Amino acid sequence: MLSSIAKKIFGTKNERVIKELSKTVELVNNFGKNVEGKTNIELAERISELKPLAQEEKFSKIMPEVFAIVREIAGRTLGMRPFDVQIVGAVVLANGKIAEMKTGEGKTLAAALPLVLNAMAGKGAHLVTVNDYLAKRDALWMAPVYLSLGFSVGIIQSDTASYLIKPKSDNVNELELVRSSRKDAYSADITYGTNNEFGFDYLRDNMSFDIDDYVQRGFYFAVVDEVDSVLIDEARTPLIISGPTEDSTEIYYQSDAAIKKLSKDDYEIDEKNKQSTLKESGVEKIERFLKLSNLYDSKNIKWVHAVDNALRANTLFKNEVDYLVKDGQILIVDEFTGRALQGRRYSDGLHQALEAKEHVKIQKESQTYATITLQNYFRMYKKLSGMTGTADTEAGEFKEIYDLDVVVIPTNKKLIRDDKNDLIFKTGKERNEAVVNEIAAAHKAGQPTLIGTTSVENSEIFHRMLKSRRLPHVVLNAKHHEQEAKIIENAGKKGAITIATSMAGRGVDIKLDEDAKKAGGLYIIGTERQESRRVDNQLRGRSGRQGDPGKSRFFLSLDDNLLRIFGSDRIKLIMNKLGTKYGEPIESKMVTKAVENAQKKVELFHFNQRKHLLEYDDVMNIQREAIYSRRKMIFEGTNLKNHLFEAAKVLLNRLIGQFFPEEGSFDDRDISGLRREFRRQFHLEIPLSDDEMRNQPDTKLLLDLLYDFVKEQYNQKEELIGEEQARELERAIMINTLDALWKDHLYQMDGLRDAVGLRGYGQRDPLVEYKKESYELFQDLIFKIDSNTAGYLFGLKIVVDSDIEEKQKQTTKTRKTKRKKRQKR
Repeated sequence: MLSSIAKKIFGTKNERVIKELSKTVELVNNFGKNVEGKTNIELAERISELKPLAQEEKFSKIMPEVFAIVREIAGRTLGMRPFDVQIVGAVVLANGKIAEMKTGEGKTLAAALPLVLNAMAGKGAHLVTVNDYLAKRDALWMAPVYLSLGFSVGIIQSDTASYLIKPKSDNVNELELVRSSRKDAYSADITYGTNNEFGFDYLRDNMSFDIDDYVQRGFYFAVVDEVDSVLIDEARTPLIISGPTEDSTEIYYQSDAAIKKLSKDDYEIDEKNKQSTLKESGVEKIERFLKLSNLYDSKNIKWVHAVDNALRANTLFKNEVDYLVKDGQILIVDEFTGRALQGRRYSDGLHQALEAKEHVKIQKESQTYATITLQNYFRMYKKLSGMTGTADTEAGEFKEIYDLDVVVIPTNKKLIRDDKNDLIFKTGKERNEAVVNEIAAAHKAGQPTLIGTTSVENSEIFHRMLKSRRLPHVVLNAKHHEQEAKIIENAGKKGAITIATSMAGRGVDIKLDEDAKKAGGLYIIGTERQESRRVDNQLRGRSGRQGDPGKSRFFLSLDDNLLRIFGSDRIKLIMNKLGTKYGEPIESKMVTKAVENAQKKVELFHFNQRKHLLEYDDVMNIQREAIYSRRKMIFEGTNLKNHLFEAAKVLLNRLIGQFFPEEGSFDDRDISGLRREFRRQFHLEIPLSDDEMRNQPDTKLLLDLLYDFVKEQYNQKEELIGEEQARELERAIMINTLDALWKDHLYQMDGLRDAVGLRGYGQRDPLVEYKKESYELFQDLIFKIDSNTAGYLFGLKIVVDSDIEEKQKQTTKTRKTKRKKRQKR
């Protein structure tokens, strides 16, 4: 009660924020009067004059003037002058927040302003979007603005393709894409690319064998387009670079064949949590088929893993819904966009289980070489911001995970779209028939329709039904996404019928022709509610852009997954009481509210999943940053020799502690053991007699003696090959040792995560167990890296050949030149 009164008096929090931001818009408008009479060259020169202030990060001081200049240049080069509400959105982005701007409100143009502002600091500004098409389209679209002001523009595309945008002549509107190195595209002032490519390039950089091969230059400022899709929808799947293991693929075929012998009475399915479990009868059948006496015997752990994946593949994953079979491959379908995720594979053997199920060639199970979640990748940016048409429903998650506030930007023109209540039918068949009838009526009236489906399978059902009615239409789903931009652009024409899985085609505006406007604008028909309210809002948001007329309605059935799993009994009871006949729906705000409550439950479930993933990856992130920092230190050649000697000292200290226990007597000293391990680790003989070691009262003095000895021996080797060659040798061995052991460590960490999951049954917190044991594994990893490196380097036998020596001198000279150039940059 009190809060509602306060809102009426003071406005909502969002309204108060918008009011405050409007002051900056006034300043931009005031500067706008001053820049109107200046030439493009004068405006570019003014931007250069303001760069020192940007480098000192005095952005608030220069923001109004910079934004006024960018707005003026955009008006001249693009014929589009940002509205005041777009300036508000730009200020939100520049302040490191999320701007919720409705479809058609000009997010692409609004983003150009903070990108220019932050590019002025000289550390790079990134625009991150969801696919290659949008990255290239938006970069080319906004490039005339950037080039006019003296900024270079790069584009990162998949398959390691990258470009710089150059003007063909003095006219910045005549552009060409010039193929460039990945590094040059990242070195541009402003770089456009997809979230996956930015993330994978980070991982690839940290697998490189030369620092000159690193392509990224840091993480300063990023605007994430479709931020909800990138930071929420895709956040449950970590980015992984992997390679094949040596395991046989036959186990997957056998496990799949065993599962296919089961009946539905042999297993249980929990659809809410997407889990399936074998019953006792199922276990017995599996054991008989695979000729195992006890499936759960410790020696059969691989079979347990393979059978579990086969069960999940056959009971929880559906072709044309969760994945596609295309060209002999299993392609994962993004549940939110309906797109096929090229190059992405389920981990931990699940993908192989699906390949066995669909009888396609099984690719070997992969081992992780490098991995990071999108959450931890984007949290590396000093300043992160985002924009989308739908973020407010996930504001809590954005704040908790990324510390990003959401600001809802007012529309430039009033939204007049008519959002109708849901219609609920008893069966899917009734609903589908009603949808097709509605489409036919709209088509006859000349009103364009966009039909949103939740899966490729459903889109194909409506395709067949419309075809049988001879209604002209196009289908946009994971099978045809290459043409999605063109299809979506034509969806606003008179009488057009477009079927789209979920939100395929995001980022492309649907513009209405005049006949379509007269017929009532774009009619959005949702054929099922998504698990997320936000995705439903995205679908609705395709209609009613920039004050256009429009209409939206969802057609549901009690067979829908959301209603079936989350309790449609109550709704069914209402329908029975009302005595609804075949094909007769109910329209009720109460039912719509019940559906939204079901969606909230699913959203909470998915949020907990993402948070859970992040909690585990946060542990890995600390380790990953430590290893990647060490790699950079090795490449930069910072005190490599001193680092080697420190590692040798740690190793010696451990050896002496192992064989010369502090609390024991002189007789307890294992001299032969120390000699043996010293020889194994350093490939040297201890230069002391047994008596000298046995009677040495101070083990610290013994440590110093041995430490000085190994240093002396190493220095002698260095004199033979030269200081520069010794550093290159150290660098190569340190990197190779670190990479090999890090890869093994990741494999161990994967196994540890699986193992701790079972400890929840023993009333122990799996995350606490994971943190504790992963720390111990990491400490062991660091020791192994140091001891193995020391062992390799101290054990080297040096043979100097005059021809080889001359080649080595040339190689060293080349590397020295490279390093000097890098330092100058």
